[in-house]
Amino acid sequence: MQLHSQLELGELHVDVVRKDIKHVHLSVYPPDGQVRISAPLDMALETIRIYAITKLDWIKRQQSKLRSQERETVREYLERESHYVWGKRYLLHVATTDAAPTVKLKHSKLELHLRPGSGTDKRRELLEAWYREQLKATVPTLLARWEQTLGVKARRVIVQRMKTKWGSCNPTSGLIRLNTDLARKPPVCLEYIVVHELVHLLEPTHNARFQSLMDTAMPHWRHVKRELNQLPVQHDDWDY
Repeated sequence: MQLHSQLELGELHVDVVRKDIKHVHLSVYPPDGQVRISAPLDMALETIRIYAITKLDWIKRQQSKLRSQERETVREYLERESHYVWGKRYLLHVATTDAAPTVKLKHSKLELHLRPGSGTDKRRELLEAWYREQLKATVPTLLARWEQTLGVKARRVIVQRMKTKWGSCNPTSGLIRLNTDLARKPPVCLEYIVVHELVHLLEPTHNARFQSLMDTAMPHWRHVKRELNQLPVQHDDWDY
């Protein structure tokens, strides 16, 4: 069961979704900073309003970041179009083949080998699947090392296309999700997100304890976070 409503705080419009959850969750979405609050079913709208007012400064900062962040041009998957793999730039080369479609890195080129007549959707689908496999092949080693370092264990890790976050963690279920697009960013960015989500198994929030745990585990994490958030993102991504 979900109940939908809206709050108006001056010029700020807030979508409110009340559902069967225990805690309040505040999100600011791309590209223009749409605000959504998810709250428990029994929480009064006036209580949610007061909560939103206390978060106004944070909301405005997030909206400002979203609106100023550099965006990649829309990908058309055409010959010699720029694409990134682990932070390095490659030029796309599209070749036809009678065999099964493949993706190959060759020198400075990212080669798509597809059957004749394969259009934009098929090219995008093939490349997205390839990025997902790159991430899935890289994550286990990172995960094993950092689980041992932190003394935690993720029950399950899912690699998928995520429109609003670089990663997420459910401390209760031990489920971690990682954004496929991390395979486009420098490897240290993936490592930072893996550490970030594993630390959430020790501390669910971003409070002082969380930051202290991050400082101990990965002293340069703030630098990597800034690097990740300053990199161009796709049109439906936001900073982390």
